[in-house]
Amino acid sequence: MINILYEDNHLLVVEKKVGILSQSDGTNTPDMLTILKQYLKEKYHKPGNVYLGLVHRLDKNVGGVMVFAKTSKAASRLSEQIRNKEFSKSYLAVCNGIIKDDGKYLDYLKREEYRSFIGTKDNGKLASLTFKVLASKDNTTLLKINLETGRHHQIRVQFASRNHPLLGDDKYGKKGTFPIALYAYKLAFTHPTTKEKLEFTSLPIDGYFSKYKEVINNIK
Repeated sequence: MINILYEDNHLLVVEKKVGILSQSDGTNTPDMLTILKQYLKEKYHKPGNVYLGLVHRLDKNVGGVMVFAKTSKAASRLSEQIRNKEFSKSYLAVCNGIIKDDGKYLDYLKREEYRSFIGTKDNGKLASLTFKVLASKDNTTLLKINLETGRHHQIRVQFASRNHPLLGDDKYGKKGTFPIALYAYKLAFTHPTTKEKLEFTSLPIDGYFSKYKEVINNIK
């Protein structure tokens, strides 16, 4: 169930599967934090509680690469990189309709409980992303997206507001055959202790991404 991409004394980098929460919401739904703490407890025969820092999240139905901190110092330094925009998150998405040109979206997003909306400078927070068009097929477009900010449901809201909702997005578009076509395929950051530049990737192959399999396999 766990695909470990990298592990040392400070970090744990894994692929989160679709349908698993990043952290517990109080229900019986499996979550990465609990699963990985149990993994560490068993692997290293640790008694009592195991520390594992959650520094960023993915929505339940979004899969992809996540990094967890095995020490509080690593968690603090990774969080600082995120605040300073030195922590790069790249996504693959399939949206409805044809987008012809690469671009950048700037909006102000307003969050209301479990949804976000396009707001104004006065009532929202700045949301910025850039995207590259990789391919189009059957009135859909495969995109590579780089997040410059990390707002709630940012990618989903910004594309839906321009009449290009992500496929399978039942909150901002419409329910589909597969889970939402959004995948966090790349993380890049500086190791909190060694200062080495690290980059990790994982590519989606299922659901709406399957029709773009050849293109995705050639992504760098």
